[in-house]
Amino acid sequence: MEIFGIPHQAFLGQLMLGLVNGAFYAMLSLGLAVIFGLLDIVNFAHGALYMLGAFAAWILLDKFGVNYWYALLLAPLLVGALGVVIERVFLKRLYGLDPLYGLLLTFGLALILEGVFRELYGVSGQSYQVPEQLAGATNLGFMILPNYRAWVVLASLVVCLGTWYLIERTRLGAYLRAATENAKLVQAFGVNVPVMVMLTYGAGAALAGLAGVLAAPIIQVTPLMGSNLIIVVFAVVVIGGMGSIMGSILTGLGLGLVEGLTRVFYPEASSVVVFVVMIIVLMLRPAGLFGKEA
Repeated sequence: MEIFGIPHQAFLGQLMLGLVNGAFYAMLSLGLAVIFGLLDIVNFAHGALYMLGAFAAWILLDKFGVNYWYALLLAPLLVGALGVVIERVFLKRLYGLDPLYGLLLTFGLALILEGVFRELYGVSGQSYQVPEQLAGATNLGFMILPNYRAWVVLASLVVCLGTWYLIERTRLGAYLRAATENAKLVQAFGVNVPVMVMLTYGAGAALAGLAGVLAAPIIQVTPLMGSNLIIVVFAVVVIGGMGSIMGSILTGLGLGLVEGLTRVFYPEASSVVVFVVMIIVLMLRPAGLFGKEA
């Protein structure tokens, strides 16, 4: 059986690969959207935090024998704690200034973190074994679906939708959004805004770390894994609309599928198709697909 003249297994396999990539795009762009939308910080260190999540999982297993399931909890907490330190030591001094200062600072931090891990582990990459419970694949009849890739898509959707619900549909999310509009008024109601801001950045960093743990069994754990992905993720955020939570989720998943389809029909363009889409969207709607016009 063929689809558009291509064997159906190859076609659906590329779609599945695109969906997995889209799940990572969605999770990483979600963290970026949370940090920018609530704190007005363009967090260029996000790719490095994603890399740290993967390395934390690998180190926990290699040095301490901590398995994947515990690493799935511990690694994001460790990366989130580092995010809290970054916010308290560096970023809190930049609030109220041009966002360009935050971008330059986080870009510098990303280079430092990447350089440290390149010095310690080189660039060849470390392998992380798929957990035994998710090894193997399932025959769906029309394709063979690796169990771990299915888990990545499911986990990403649960985390993304849970984060959206927390920010858009709960009282805590209302406080967060209100604090970005009028911090003094929210403080008058007894809310500790600086602590809320600190924890928000930590939560965004933890989302990047969680994505890194999910990626570790699929790709080589290397200091370059964050810098190779962050530019694409920034493009996803711009297309979805800077600060739009749901826009980041839907755009990340959608562009992953577009990238997968491009690999089927025109493989040479698969590495640039996201940026082509970004240019078209910015020409037609500068605020992004789900962003609010100024």
